[in-house]
Amino acid sequence: MIDSHTHLDACEPPDGELVDAAAAAGVVAMLTVGTDADSCRAALAAAERFPAVHAAVGCHPNVAQLLDVALLRELASHPRCVAIGETGLDYYRDRAPRELQLRAFEAQIELAHELRKPLVIHTRAAAEDTLAVLRRDASGLAVIMHCFSMPEHLDECVEAGWWISFAGNVTYPSAADLAAAVARVPAQRLLVETDAPYLAPQSRRGKPNEPAAVVETARFLAARRGVEPAELEATLERNAAELFGW
Repeated sequence: MIDSHTHLDACEPPDGELVDAAAAAGVVAMLTVGTDADSCRAALAAAERFPAVHAAVGCHPNVAQLLDVALLRELASHPRCVAIGETGLDYYRDRAPRELQLRAFEAQIELAHELRKPLVIHTRAAAEDTLAVLRRDASGLAVIMHCFSMPEHLDECVEAGWWISFAGNVTYPSAADLAAAVARVPAQRLLVETDAPYLAPQSRRGKPNEPAAVVETARFLAARRGVEPAELEATLERNAAELFGW
C-alpha cells in the first residue's frame, strides 16, 4: 500500500510513530508534501530519515505571496524530492490574491518542466481556471490531481493522461458523485492518499488523519471498482513507483 499525499509535519504524533504505524498497516511508501519553505524542509528531513518516505516541495496557493523560486529550485533538487507541489489555485479561502496564485502556479509548472518532476495539483473552487492553466502549460508533465474532488471534469483529466488521487472524503456518504467516479478512472492512473492530518475516512471522521488510514480508503476504492483489495494495492504500488520513481 502507498500514501501518495500526506503532511507528516502537520500531524501531531512524531514522524517516527506515524511511519511505524503506517508500516504496521502495510504502507510501504508515502509522499510527504511541503506547502511553504519550512514544511518543505521538514518533508525533506523526513525523507532523509525514513526510507519509506519521499518528499514533494511546493508553495501552496494560500501562501502564494511567499514563493521564492530560487529557494524552491534548491530544495527540489534534493535527491529525495520526487515531485513539485502542491501548487494550484484556491478560490475557496482566497488567502492570497488570485493574480499571485496564478503567478506562483505558473512558476512551479515551469520548475517541474525544468527539473522533469511530476506536478502535484491543489484546486478548490477553481476548477475551470486550474484546468485552463494545465491545458496551456503542463503538456508533457506527469500531473497528479491531489484530493480529486471534481468528478464533473473526470473525463477531461483522464483524456489528458493525468493521475487521479482519491482521499478519505471519497468515503463520505455525501460524496456519492465522487464515489461513482472511482470506477471510471483507468487502473494505470489511479492513486490513493490521506492528505493527513486532514480528510480522515468515514470511520475516523472528525479525528486527525494519518498515513496508516490510507488502507481504509483503498478498500473503499476496491469495493467501488469490484476488485479484491490485494489486487488494488498492487496496482497502486505499481502506479506510484512508476510515477515517482521510488
